[in-house]
Amino acid sequence: MLESSDLVAFVAATDLRRARAFYEQTLGLPVLEHNDFACVLDAHGTMLRVTAVSEVARGGYTVLGWRVTDIVATVRDLGARGVTFLRFGGMSQDEQGIWTAPGGARVAWFADPDGNTLSLTQEG
Repeated sequence: MLESSDLVAFVAATDLRRARAFYEQTLGLPVLEHNDFACVLDAHGTMLRVTAVSEVARGGYTVLGWRVTDIVATVRDLGARGVTFLRFGGMSQDEQGIWTAPGGARVAWFADPDGNTLSLTQEG
């Protein structure tokens, strides 16, 4: 039933201006709309609604991720824009914070200003 419908992604933020700056300026996503309730961005054809909340319940998991063709270049570019990549105990990550999965995919994680975990994945 929903296979022909567009997906809308949601992420919560306590400060929409700060979140907009991160998603628009740091990550490079174009803003479609901004009001008191949400900042709506275009994530390569997927609508991303950054929704205003009073408190973000941080999950211990990734809430948004991007498939990239060159994870090393993307990590370097985001690092130059001030993004810090996360490290997790028990995972063998390289000096840039990139983990190689048993199947060959490479993954790196980072957080938005509200602590939502985001990821980059390059298929193996």
